[in-house]
Amino acid sequence: MRATETTTIHRDDAAVTLRDEVERMVSTAIVTGELGAGTLITVPSLAAQFAVSATPVREAMVNLQKRGFLSPVRNKGFRVTEVSDRDLREVAVLRAWIEAPAMAEIAAIFPRDRVSEFRTLADQIVRAVDEGDLGGHVEADVAFHDRVLGLLGNKTLLEVIATLRQRSRQVGLAAQLDSPEMRRSASEHHLILDRLMDGDGPGVAELVRAHILDGVPLADDPALDAGAGAPPDAAAKEEPQSAEGISPSTSA
Repeated sequence: MRATETTTIHRDDAAVTLRDEVERMVSTAIVTGELGAGTLITVPSLAAQFAVSATPVREAMVNLQKRGFLSPVRNKGFRVTEVSDRDLREVAVLRAWIEAPAMAEIAAIFPRDRVSEFRTLADQIVRAVDEGDLGGHVEADVAFHDRVLGLLGNKTLLEVIATLRQRSRQVGLAAQLDSPEMRRSASEHHLILDRLMDGDGPGVAELVRAHILDGVPLADDPALDAGAGAPPDAAAKEEPQSAEGISPSTSA
């Protein structure tokens, strides 16, 4: 991505701190593939974009380095790290192993009186895709999955899923936003709710597995892909990147 290019990430005026705002902006752009592997990001360019001192920007970059998104480049800045197709597949498979059975449990306790709350989130996901709003799509998608999984009351589950989500990369998501595949994926959130409302544990588990693994690159190891359907016990660019035109709307 060149300094003159813009993204679909929008500024979030409700950001708690400047550091958090910059961290959200960069991590979202990396996860969605807007900032590709090897892209060089400089602290001065981000500081100039947000008209702030270098301190909160540098703190945000260090946090992203700790999260594995960036690696330091001496006297230059930070470079977006490379993630192999196998790494992406392993993360997605692990998410499917954890999230699908959890959804099956939720089907047995799903509160029908709260369905409108979840329908609203599902509608937001679909609308964001229709409007080409990448940031809105990511935000609503994260909120939907976290809020539904939160029905189990297991904070550790949510923390693990959040960590796995942070390690994922949806390369090319911006280019796919208006594709039939993205529209189908967005509409699947309503199907997930339908099966939860029906108390269909096996059905929602199967749908969620497919939903998470859809579009994830195949691994080199056939055994990994063969086991993707169920848990194990059941089956570089050198040009500095400017922040111009990039601003956050959600965390990644």
